[in-house]
Amino acid sequence: MIENREVRFVAGVPKISESEWKIMKVLWKNSPSTANQVIDKLKNDTDWKPKTVKTLLNRLVKKKAIGYEVDKRTYHYFPLVNEDECIMAENKSFLERVHNGTLNLMIASFLKEEKLSKEEIEELKRILDEKAE
Repeated sequence: MIENREVRFVAGVPKISESEWKIMKVLWKNSPSTANQVIDKLKNDTDWKPKTVKTLLNRLVKKKAIGYEVDKRTYHYFPLVNEDECIMAENKSFLERVHNGTLNLMIASFLKEEKLSKEEIEELKRILDEKAE
């Protein structure tokens, strides 16, 4: 049985696949959860078989993204990594892969393609002004 259920806040966040993200989102919202509870939460969003979910849970345990406690032969899974840290790591990875690590190129690319409301533009201006201070 694992005693330490503290969520890790580390720079070395494990690389999480797109399928594993779905599992993590369930666990971030509903923790701890059994494999059957995760399967139940995902049944409307995926066509995964229970064995697929269990395989993904095992991969996440090996990556140390999730941990588990055993209670009467039932595994209760919980995240070991913080959702915000994973999002930040994924954002940095995307920025490096797609935009050579250049934030202004990424933002310019998105802004050219998206229509923004006046409110969204004002919010972006506010964020940029705060960064300039």
